[in-house]
Amino acid sequence: MKAAPFEYVRAASVGEACELLARHGDGAKLIAGGQSLVPMMAMRLARPAWLVDINEISALKFVKFEKDVARIGAGTRQCAVERDDLLASRVPLLRQALAWVGHVQTRNRGTIGGSLAHADPSAELPLVAQMLGARMLLRSGSGARALEAAQFFAGPMATAARPDECLEEIQWPIWPERRAGSAFTEISIRHGDFAMVAAAAQVALDGDGRCTRAALGLGGVGGTPLAFPKIAVRLVGTQLEDGALRDAAEAAAAACEPGSDLHATAEYRRHLARVLTGRALREAREKATTA
Repeated sequence: MKAAPFEYVRAASVGEACELLARHGDGAKLIAGGQSLVPMMAMRLARPAWLVDINEISALKFVKFEKDVARIGAGTRQCAVERDDLLASRVPLLRQALAWVGHVQTRNRGTIGGSLAHADPSAELPLVAQMLGARMLLRSGSGARALEAAQFFAGPMATAARPDECLEEIQWPIWPERRAGSAFTEISIRHGDFAMVAAAAQVALDGDGRCTRAALGLGGVGGTPLAFPKIAVRLVGTQLEDGALRDAAEAAAAACEPGSDLHATAEYRRHLARVLTGRALREAREKATTA
């Protein structure tokens, strides 16, 4: 199929992009890498009247560091983030998750902000953002506001961004602990497809091997990516014994709400949620132990 007819305009700045969004309202869509929106347009699942191209806005392409935050411009290519060694040392889950995103060609064009704004509940970057508690900086003609990931993701392919807002920057927490480890894993029909279920975990240990901090999450098992801070906090104070990790994985699987489709039943997805959460937690523990 071919996309429905649309008008195209290229924005030279974030301010101009916001002005165009305000002018055209719900009929306008931003496009940067186009790796999610263009296929949906080709299948006529999305029919924007206007495409506002932000691909050439250099102000949206950056990686900067503050004491406890990595700031990434929404227009930054996924491949640039994947290859950034300093970023991988401070927010390792980004590189680990990006290894599962599409293919090399996809990541060469796709942007960090584009994946988050698309808000597919099975996608890898939204899961990392939700689990780590990333902050989204949104800009409109009237100013800027920040939303936590839990507020930003509103449902399948839906966010809390207003029609006149452009995602400008994502702020990723940096864990300061020296002994920290993280892991990301998923099951998909073919490599590069969206996950049937994805799991991510990050833990930190003290000098005695006791957990001082933990985070875990699941994708593909709800209307948004899921984080489980109440389950993660149960691991604090333990030495992340196999039994404690197994209990956490069971609790996470019980808390998710997977659906059924032609690829997998809800029951099978819940089984995958338990298995993959346990796998991610064990891998994160091993990395933290050897850090």
